[in-house]
Amino acid sequence: MTAWDAIVIGAGPAGVGGASLLAENGARVLLVDEAPGPGGQIWRGIETIPESRSRILGPDYLMGKAEAARLRASPAHLAFETQAWRVEADGTVWLKDKTGIRQERAHHLLIATGAMERPVPVPGWTLPGVTTIGGLQILLKRDGLLPDGALVLIGTGPLFYLYAAQCLAAGKRDLTLIDTGDTGALFRALPHLPRALSGRGPSYLMKGLKLLWTLRRAGIKFHERPQDLRIESAGEALEVRFQSRGASHCLPAGHVGLHEGVIPESHMTRSLGCQMRWSEVGAAFHPLRDVHMQSSMNGVYVAGDAGGIGGATVALLEGRLAAMSILEKLGRPVDEHLRNITHRERRAHLAPRPLLDRLYRPRAALFSPPDEVIACRCEEVTCGEIRRAIDTGSAGPNQVKAFLRSGMGPCQGRICGMTLTSLTAATSGLAMDEAGYLTIRPPLRPVSLGEIADLIRP
Repeated sequence: MTAWDAIVIGAGPAGVGGASLLAENGARVLLVDEAPGPGGQIWRGIETIPESRSRILGPDYLMGKAEAARLRASPAHLAFETQAWRVEADGTVWLKDKTGIRQERAHHLLIATGAMERPVPVPGWTLPGVTTIGGLQILLKRDGLLPDGALVLIGTGPLFYLYAAQCLAAGKRDLTLIDTGDTGALFRALPHLPRALSGRGPSYLMKGLKLLWTLRRAGIKFHERPQDLRIESAGEALEVRFQSRGASHCLPAGHVGLHEGVIPESHMTRSLGCQMRWSEVGAAFHPLRDVHMQSSMNGVYVAGDAGGIGGATVALLEGRLAAMSILEKLGRPVDEHLRNITHRERRAHLAPRPLLDRLYRPRAALFSPPDEVIACRCEEVTCGEIRRAIDTGSAGPNQVKAFLRSGMGPCQGRICGMTLTSLTAATSGLAMDEAGYLTIRPPLRPVSLGEIADLIRP
């Protein structure tokens, strides 16, 4: 077991930015990621993507190429295709790769596990042919694949429009968008427009307006504020049924993509015991952090979307800020001028975030799905079963888990955890913080008993 100065978990923008800076300044750094190379979800496949596909994905995606090259040129030790399945507060990290499992230990941990798509439990979301827009975008980035047949995208948020524009750039025209944005979202967002017009905000707003204009100019079909939305099977195809503007609609589809924004991937920080808070504006739980990106636990840093949604550039900057703090604690010199510039740039890129969070906050109905909707896909537990368990005395998500097995499947509650909390809160009349969340324990990724036994075999 090697004693590292820092172990960085996650090779997206935050992990790449943090590991590069640490290694360049003499720290002994191990960077761990499950993917075969750097990039995370945002810059997935950045080192190998063909030029024709990179043009479709756009300049924001391509900025990852230089950062990946900088990482490769640094002295950081890189462990790709490696899972971190247990992380301990003393800096011990249990890893699994094709050779088996092992332990590593560090004085400091930088958690850069990024975000996950918010689960979208609507009627029909478990049918074949229905997936998340993020999943569809991964197919485009990794393999250049687009769904065959008519594609219906349902949801709201920047990724919703970005993927639609990428489909259009790739030549797909049989596309329909159903924007689920809340009616009052614009009204709630307007007071934050002045701040969004400061710093780097105007460039983000212009990108969004350009996406909308591109889609409208291309004649892509739009529907807004759907009611009673459901996805149904129609033989080998799908049908999307909803009410809008007083009319009933039934859209045939070969595939359906769902998206209601992204939330921090919090399983690792929760398993460590980091304090979490509920963000009413972001409609998600975030780990508590200080200005140096340190969590409530000494020596444990959280950077990028794992600590709060900010996008690729903010994640890169936060990774560097965390690295500077770690370097300082290691007794290595830190350029205070560079640190001040990095803080300033981070604030500038976060300027539009309050407006965006309110503009694209998920509608209230998403947190209270109908009884027949499956909440836990792994164990096929419905929202109605969860409500009945709470009504009959379940104290919260963990007791519901014990009664119904919701949260015990392969995803370990990543998909149903938020729904369990929101149903507990709504049924019991509690705030989300009061309702609590599933207790997350290792292993964070599947590990066999045989692999564990190999550790103690002579």
